[in-house]
Amino acid sequence: MPKSASISDAKLSASGWGLIAGNGRFPFLVLEGARQQGIDMAVIAIKEEASPELAAIAKRIHWVSLGELSKAIAALHEEGVTQAVMAGQVKHNKIFSSIKPDWKLAKLLFSLSSKNTDSLIGGVAKILEEEGIRLVDSTLFLQPLLPEARVLTHRSPSEQEASDIAYGLAIARNISAMDIGQTIVVSDGACVAVEAMEGTDETIARAARLTAGRSSEKPLVVIKVSKPGQDMRFDVPVIGLPTILEMQSAGATALAIDAGRTLLFDREKLLEAANAAGIAIEAVPPAVALEPSAVPAGTNKK
Repeated sequence: MPKSASISDAKLSASGWGLIAGNGRFPFLVLEGARQQGIDMAVIAIKEEASPELAAIAKRIHWVSLGELSKAIAALHEEGVTQAVMAGQVKHNKIFSSIKPDWKLAKLLFSLSSKNTDSLIGGVAKILEEEGIRLVDSTLFLQPLLPEARVLTHRSPSEQEASDIAYGLAIARNISAMDIGQTIVVSDGACVAVEAMEGTDETIARAARLTAGRSSEKPLVVIKVSKPGQDMRFDVPVIGLPTILEMQSAGATALAIDAGRTLLFDREKLLEAANAAGIAIEAVPPAVALEPSAVPAGTNKK
């Protein structure tokens, strides 16, 4: 895996920065964090995903379709970008949409033996590198949003919740190592739902539907993890206020996340909402990278 740029590396230059923006608040927070360090970023915004509100705060912005990789690269060159941050989700299921890839993206897709997140975005990162544009750690300007390993809420997980977290972590680590998803939902020692392409919040909602009518003594517990050896340039786990509200609606009472590898957006409001709902949140030490021989079958080892 290519080494992510450190803050000290990135501070060597305050110019030549670009932001590849997907959906959600992530791109806005990166722009704000960069500006606090005196860095003005050119923005390449994905039409199908990025918020139109980006145009109001970005001094330089180019809108490209999800399939227009060549156009995105041309815009990055036009702006003199040599290092870029990728921030904001681009929904994985869009690869099955009617969007037509340009020749460069089509060539990449054809070359991939699997089209999981690491393969797709890793392939794009490689192309950018070949074009002289280095993707850097997407949390570079958001270090305060990465929690330390501890209980983050007023309430710690109960004995039953802690047991479900321990059980769920073992499953979630394997699922994430195979690049299937980051989130699972557990209840009373049973895995209720596993995330694939639908995202964390829909996984929680599905778990609630599957366990409708369950006893209050068997609440849902949500576990969201990073991949072993998470490439911090892309697909970094994110938790925001909407996830807490979804948990409250679903009757989920505890959440476990990876310390140092999970971004907590609107952290103060998020924790306030969790405390008000009686939801326990614990940041746990992340898993170490698996050795190649230990990677589960079916994982792309490239």
